[in-house]
Amino acid sequence: MKVRWPLVVRRTHKWLALLVGVQVVIWTLTGFYMVAVHIDIIHGDHLVRAPQAAPFDLDEVVPASRVIAAAPGTSEVRLQRLFGQPVWRAQTGEGARLFDARTGHPLPPLDETQIRAQARRIFTGDAPIVSARLLTEVPAEIKTYAPPLWQVEFEGWNRPTLYLSPTTGELMSRRHQLWRVFDFAWMLHIMDYEERTNVNNPLLRVATWTALAMIATGAWLLIWAFPRRRRKKKA
Repeated sequence: MKVRWPLVVRRTHKWLALLVGVQVVIWTLTGFYMVAVHIDIIHGDHLVRAPQAAPFDLDEVVPASRVIAAAPGTSEVRLQRLFGQPVWRAQTGEGARLFDARTGHPLPPLDETQIRAQARRIFTGDAPIVSARLLTEVPAEIKTYAPPLWQVEFEGWNRPTLYLSPTTGELMSRRHQLWRVFDFAWMLHIMDYEERTNVNNPLLRVATWTALAMIATGAWLLIWAFPRRRRKKKA
């Protein structure tokens, strides 16, 4: 029996389109969003102020060796400012710790009032703070960071949210609604519905090869159709 290749290819193309067509539309829509919204906006660079360097009076600062002696296991010591005052930041095996740079005394973790003030100093907008919570379990949007973390959310349609370290007051991350939409779109785009990080997962590979097969069969049908049209016109 003679194989009717146009019919076979047409049916194959139809079933491939049914299988992967929805995902192709999702790839198109999510890809459009990811290129339409600038990546700097997604990162939230516009939400935070750039750090400003200010000189230190080293005559008023205790030596770093004193801080190292007070915090065994310190791997790094850095001089910085907190609320305008110089502090030593010591990176230890248990995390970062702050020391008063003028006395060498360890500083306690920041309380809610200080965190609110720090968030207000970092945030570029003038929207009021809606909430400030100390998290012992981090949400999925910052799952790469270890708790505890302060979550400070500001009012507004974009729900700007800053995550701050409770020991140093440093900005750990920032999130907002456009980022959350991007993260959801990225999940749909790479088809990793759990971790949202694996861009080479089996489901994505199967969908990609299926889409390529759909394109190939569609191209074959398009090329095959042209001679038939010319023959019909001659007839």
